Amino acid sequence: MANSDLTALMVSGTVEEHGISSSCDSSYDDLSPCTSKPPEPQEGNIEYKLKLLNPSPSRFEHLVTQMKWRLREGHGEAIYEIGVADNGAIAGLALDDLQASLETLNNMALKIGANTSLLRRCAVDQDDSVSPSASPRYVAEVLVRTMPDDHQVLPLRVAALGGEAAGKSSLLGVLTSGKLDSGEGSARLNLLQHPHELVSGHTSSICHAVLGFDKCGEVVNYEARTAEAFFDQSAKLVSFVDLAGHKKYQRTTVFGLSSSQPEFAMLVVSATGGIENMTREHLGWTMALRLPLFIVITKTDLCAPSVCQNIVRKLTRTLSLPGSKRTVLHVHSKADSIQAATTITDGMVIPIFTVSSLTGDQLDHLKHFLNLLPARLSPEEQAKLEEECAEFQVEETYNVNGIGTVVGGILRKGVVRLGDSLMFGPNQDGTFSPALVMGLRRNRLPCRMIRAGQVATIAVPSIERTDVRHGAVLLSDAGDTQSVCWEFEAQVYMLNDPGAMQVHRQVNVLMGTVRQGVTILKMSDERLVRGKSCTVHFRFLRTPEYVCKGRRLIVQCGSCKGIGDVVSVLPVSADTTPPKPSTVNRRKRLATT
Repeated sequence: MANSDLTALMVSGTVEEHGISSSCDSSYDDLSPCTSKPPEPQEGNIEYKLKLLNPSPSRFEHLVTQMKWRLREGHGEAIYEIGVADNGAIAGLALDDLQASLETLNNMALKIGANTSLLRRCAVDQDDSVSPSASPRYVAEVLVRTMPDDHQVLPLRVAALGGEAAGKSSLLGVLTSGKLDSGEGSARLNLLQHPHELVSGHTSSICHAVLGFDKCGEVVNYEARTAEAFFDQSAKLVSFVDLAGHKKYQRTTVFGLSSSQPEFAMLVVSATGGIENMTREHLGWTMALRLPLFIVITKTDLCAPSVCQNIVRKLTRTLSLPGSKRTVLHVHSKADSIQAATTITDGMVIPIFTVSSLTGDQLDHLKHFLNLLPARLSPEEQAKLEEECAEFQVEETYNVNGIGTVVGGILRKGVVRLGDSLMFGPNQDGTFSPALVMGLRRNRLPCRMIRAGQVATIAVPSIERTDVRHGAVLLSDAGDTQSVCWEFEAQVYMLNDPGAMQVHRQVNVLMGTVRQGVTILKMSDERLVRGKSCTVHFRFLRTPEYVCKGRRLIVQCGSCKGIGDVVSVLPVSADTTPPKPSTVNRRKRLATT
């Protein structure tokens, strides 16, 4: 998305136990006729097959090998379009041929221990030249899913955003528990962490919820009794980060967006409250961070359908402005949810769901969409991340009796194994301390290894809990410690009022879990205007931080908001002089006198 695009927005059918249903049941039918599709992609997890009728043994083995490749491209899941030619032409099959092709596909999946789920079946729109008495022809869409060999399921991280009364926590509570809300907020009780949140009904912290799907696409949360059973049965995990919607807690919300590294954003809008200022604020942040977005309109049981339609029209107008130019897809059916899941990753299509946490209306479409939500990284990109030196971003810290210090966070790159020797820091002087990995837990269960992109906790008893702070990292390579700096340069793009962006002024910067005040030393442009970018030279006020070139950052100072990328780093070894006392926070100076 071009920089100028950012400014305007700142103002599953039943599946049998062993595979596809043995009869092409009409419950899978999509009444809308199929249209043509784009040509089959050479890469990715979507495969077109015109027909799969009585393949020879050698042909069958070739098809199985092809399925393995598509599954690898989709991180364990693939979508097969039966009755579609490689060029995207919809040919369709007679009902008997379609059923035979589905049976062949199911046998292919069983050969490699995968499961198949029939997503939908729809009729082909016949030409006028075809006799009216001719048998109807159909195409089918099938999800193939398998469990990773090492059971290392990579969760999809989704940030839940929206206004203070949008119903984000209640929606997540209903999705993850399977129990509808009482109308008085009963569904959100399992997500809220503090007593004052229960009293006020407002989320003030960063909360987490996980939704699991098995190989057949069924939600695991509702049946699993223990955490071990839940994660053993889950072939796909969607991890939600519930962020505060009240204006008072916006610093926490922006920090959550920066530190949790979401892959998708879910913007929740209340049908009774409509599009509020905070809705526009959060919408602008998702656009600025280039996050694929889907919108959920809740509380549809409290208003007439015309009210929801009016909100959808307003969102459509907002998202189609020249600064955005997004296409809105209002999801009404299972077919729409399939289309939404297969087109969301490019960021140009924004699905909109209208649901009720009280009645459960259309929640199935949202669950079906989440079940099909694809991974944003390709297998090659994931493998490349895992080959790099480990970098674990620390978000939380605990003191466990009998163990000592335990840190929680996300492994940004590399692989960490039990017993690895890592470097922890940076300390106040920019140095690192050795840390031995004495324990690993992922999804509350002990493990021996974590991979890039996974959330985990690491036991490092050699580190004092008081030494852990925002911005701390665990590194596997001492060479990476050269990225610790007092000063760095970033290309910053201003989203709104740039009045605070002046030389010698102090602003707040967020990069991952780094959250610290900085002084502006130099700017490439004397006067920065909204909608433009320039190179800014920053200096941290309190302590040096671990900063990598290319890291995304957020700049805040009052109403001033900006976003950018680090372009250069001045290591501590090249500039070891701390900031002058006059630039240090006054409260810190008074505490030392």
